Amino acid sequence: MSTTECGTDLDLVHERRGTEGRLAFVMLRTKSVWRAFRNRLASNRLHDLDDRQLNDIGITRHDVVKALNHSGVLEDPSLLLSRAARQRARTRFARPANR
Repeated sequence: MSTTECGTDLDLVHERRGTEGRLAFVMLRTKSVWRAFRNRLASNRLHDLDDRQLNDIGITRHDVVKALNHSGVLEDPSLLLSRAARQRARTRFARPANR
């Protein structure tokens, strides 16, 4: 019986050094901060919606205030809002336990 050699060739990315590596890090960080800023602006606009509209998307006004107040200026509040919406969906649409 013969065996076949199975393996995977991995091309590992070597750590970039010098100016190119620093530039890539700065660009990545800038992109992240810009995305958080845009999401913070969008989250601020949720204050304009009434409670019924917020309920339609699965969050409450308390969730909006909490996300905006408990996240730092450069942090993304949309992560907290999406977590709150998922949690509310689990409880709202959960099937009742069989008795």
